[in-house]
Amino acid sequence: MSLVVAFTGRETAVMAGDLREMLMQGPDAAIRTFERELYQGSIRSDDSLMQRAGELGIRLIVRDDKCKVSEREGVLIGEVTESEGELVRKRRLYAVPGAYAIADIEPGRFDLRSRGEGSTFVILGNEVTREIAHGIIRTSWQEGTLADAIGIIIQIMHAAASCTVSVSRTFMLLQTRERSGFPGLMEKDIRGAGEAGTGGSRSGNEGS
Repeated sequence: MSLVVAFTGRETAVMAGDLREMLMQGPDAAIRTFERELYQGSIRSDDSLMQRAGELGIRLIVRDDKCKVSEREGVLIGEVTESEGELVRKRRLYAVPGAYAIADIEPGRFDLRSRGEGSTFVILGNEVTREIAHGIIRTSWQEGTLADAIGIIIQIMHAAASCTVSVSRTFMLLQTRERSGFPGLMEKDIRGAGEAGTGGSRSGNEGS
């Protein structure tokens, strides 16, 4: 239910994240149907969101106060969460000037999915929000300035909120010029994930 967009510029990294959180209770099949319709963009207003949840027998709570982006030791962190029963999965984006990494985290596991270097945009989101973001980047980004990149991020956040109710109309925007804490912070998180469960942790490189 989230959208996180980052830009890893040469001297500054910027990250934005929406604030929407949805809590659902109901039959598993109904929730899967609801999430599929939501992620595909067929539910486009808050009124229709609540109406469709009621039709499917789902108890739905919507809040626009969940902080999904933060800064730790100079590193920007964006995180989206998925719950399945008691299991909570997190996809975490780390961003600093000129570099990023994406990891999937569960209790006892830290899987480094991808990492990259250079000035680039990185997106975490559902199918609809990723499509919106990549479309705006393709048509609007011309290897411009940091201000241009921030403008594109803001445009993405507004466009996504107008097309799908899976993200909020308000968002948080952070930036950093630090880079030195990047590898050390990930190492701390890898150790922390291993200590949180008995399944161990794993890290590796994957092309981006």
